[in-house]
Amino acid sequence: MPDASPRSFLFINVARIGDTLLATPAMRAVAAAYPGCRIAALGHPKRVEVLEGLPFLERVAWITKNTARWMGRFGGRRYDYAFVYGSDEPLVAYALRVAERVVAFGQKSDGINRRLYRCVQEPPVHAKHAVPLRLSLVEAIGIPSVGLRLSYKVAPAEAAWARARLAADVPAGASPLVGLHVATFPKKTFRRWPIEHFALLAERIANDWPSAHFLIFGGDEEPDRTRWLKDRLAGCATLYAGRLGLRESAALMSLTDLYIGLDTGPTHIMSAFDIPMVSLHHCRLPSRVIAPLDHPCCYPVDHPRLGQDDCTDETPMAEIDVETVYAAVQRALAEHPPQLR
Repeated sequence: MPDASPRSFLFINVARIGDTLLATPAMRAVAAAYPGCRIAALGHPKRVEVLEGLPFLERVAWITKNTARWMGRFGGRRYDYAFVYGSDEPLVAYALRVAERVVAFGQKSDGINRRLYRCVQEPPVHAKHAVPLRLSLVEAIGIPSVGLRLSYKVAPAEAAWARARLAADVPAGASPLVGLHVATFPKKTFRRWPIEHFALLAERIANDWPSAHFLIFGGDEEPDRTRWLKDRLAGCATLYAGRLGLRESAALMSLTDLYIGLDTGPTHIMSAFDIPMVSLHHCRLPSRVIAPLDHPCCYPVDHPRLGQDDCTDETPMAEIDVETVYAAVQRALAEHPPQLR
């Protein structure tokens, strides 16, 4: 166990939604090791909201590598420790200005590395799951893990809004309520499962569960695909993609009976809820390195070319067939039947 004197900690993690949440087990470990300590988290301006409301964080705010250049130049050290994820030198330099001890992965600059209290060497790509990888920064100062589950908190007001929204949008008695996240971010389109596959999957579910209703989530990146799916499913689906904020979507997702999604940020949000989920993974980023850990009802589906030398970014997700995903759906709903509303 580390020395009991530190009382203030800073996490800097400027990343996308999923990568932001993947560090929450490390934050929770610090809170458990030092009850009553102050923990601040700085993240991407458009993503850090996913950390709002977490009980172990005293402060959540945003930072960028550009704003970091001008921050922390007055007022001395404010934190006992800072943990920095990523390799943006301005973020590490800021941490060195405001914290007594800085822990980070190895940086490009040897000069920066020499100033780090602990310089953690990253393992080869995909040699370690993303959560233990991020925990390695706090473990470097002797703080043990207290669990690998990601954390996300729906505020009471958000939950009340979501219940009212579903009452207005979804037919009474609809069950199971199935969340679909069909989009992926533009730079990772190789992770995209064909929208036609999502439609066939939903139709299989509706055939076996005639009262099923589908909530289509996502941003505004793929409006044609999400609109096409809504039109195909007609009255048994509600389209939310591109119409809600991130936290509004998360609040609705927390009320579903089943979630089916690609390896994206919303899927990581969903992993914080005790709700059955089926996640689809490309062979370039398999479930063993990114799927939810410590989740009671997660059913990951890996690409059939997992572990094969011919898997590339050009390998289509369409090779994951509908029947394979439907088998995971059947198992999820059989082992965790929908709750009566």
